[in-house]
Amino acid sequence: MTWHSSAGSYESRDPWPEPPELPGPVITTQEWLDAVFLHWRIPEALAATKMPPGVRPDTYDGSSWVGLIGFRLHGATIASGPAIPYFGTFTEVNVRLYSREPSGRRGVVFLSMDASRLAFVVAARAARIPYVWSRARFRPPLEAGGGIGYSVRRFLHGATSDFSVTPAGDQEANDPLSIHLTARFGLHTRLLGRTLYLPTTHAPWPLYRAELASLDDQLVAAAGIKVSGPPESVLYSPGVRSTFGRPQILGRS
Repeated sequence: MTWHSSAGSYESRDPWPEPPELPGPVITTQEWLDAVFLHWRIPEALAATKMPPGVRPDTYDGSSWVGLIGFRLHGATIASGPAIPYFGTFTEVNVRLYSREPSGRRGVVFLSMDASRLAFVVAARAARIPYVWSRARFRPPLEAGGGIGYSVRRFLHGATSDFSVTPAGDQEANDPLSIHLTARFGLHTRLLGRTLYLPTTHAPWPLYRAELASLDDQLVAAAGIKVSGPPESVLYSPGVRSTFGRPQILGRS
């Protein structure tokens, strides 16, 4: 797959896109470990109501997709400095949609991001990134019945989530849908009346198929998205290290 950095799009020739060049300076680096991806189809019209101005839903197979994703954020830094003790490591569970600019550059739009580090949540919300203070926990295999899972208990408004998967370590996921849902190199958000793109770069996810072991979730519904039945896509990755660059105002280089 060939990445065209000028437009931020890719063509399906090889399984994974080349990561784009990151505009400096470095804002932060982070490890994302034990990532679990659950995805459902949703109507494009519904996703469109959640998009910041200037971007539209990025569809696949005629549908938009909503994701419930859990991972362990480890060793976050400020700029290129050392990892932040304590506050730079925590569990996150997010609900997200997929966005696309007129240029073709793809991103994600977060509807909620649950985390247990209050200082991190307050700082992120000041930048209009929708973190929610919660008791978010990673559930290792011994706790998740042999699988890998996450649980969330929000301190306000009471929404909860519990889910776990059993990874199939011998089944790599490199099909077009899995790539569409995970090969994302930035997020779109709204700040001070402008739509921003926060770019990130990382190596391709080592990505595997997984079997859903358990699911009891209220976070997707709390974000204003109704889904039913089990997720159509269930994936697991041991993780990658990601680097974030300078935010860009949509429509400007």
